Amino acid sequence: MTQDGRLARGERTRTAVLDQALLLATVSGLDGLSLSQVADALGVSKSGLFAHWRSKEALQLSVIDRAREQWTERVIRPALAEPGGVRRLWSVHDHRLAFYESGTLPGGCFFANAHFEFNARPGAIRDRLATEQRDWMAFLTRVAADADDLRDGTDPARLAYLIESLGVCAVMQPSAPNYRHARQALLDHLRTVAVDPRILPELP
Repeated sequence: MTQDGRLARGERTRTAVLDQALLLATVSGLDGLSLSQVADALGVSKSGLFAHWRSKEALQLSVIDRAREQWTERVIRPALAEPGGVRRLWSVHDHRLAFYESGTLPGGCFFANAHFEFNARPGAIRDRLATEQRDWMAFLTRVAADADDLRDGTDPARLAYLIESLGVCAVMQPSAPNYRHARQALLDHLRTVAVDPRILPELP
């Protein structure tokens, strides 16, 4: 096998491990992760995983990175493909809730779970999670600030906070009615701050 082939196979293995670890983390917690647990779930040897991660903390940090990649793929990138302004703000929220509804992660939202788990535990994991949260809120605020179809006086940071609050509330008590409430609540608010509320969709 060529060097490139070995590297590609190694990267596929690494991605498969992180995807499995991400699933497990939403069920048993990020702190509950271990190389042995992931190896057992994948049917591989624990020793083979040491080539990628030399410690539990290194694995946890890599899982956070993989969760960010997945969030970008499933929520941020599709939303950025939509027109800017209130429609993009709505798209971010709608794609987020659709991601939760898909059941891709059996334990719900990785980031919400991990924040609650590590919020009172100083260290590298909490620091990384805090960075992810700041980046996410900065993204929401930037999308709101860039919107040229919001009424004058609309506070981008407050709008970002509302969107985040509705998303967290929905995933903490997941159900079809709660997801619908979270969607309707944002649509109702966006209609009050949009220059032209008619560009926003109606829920079926």
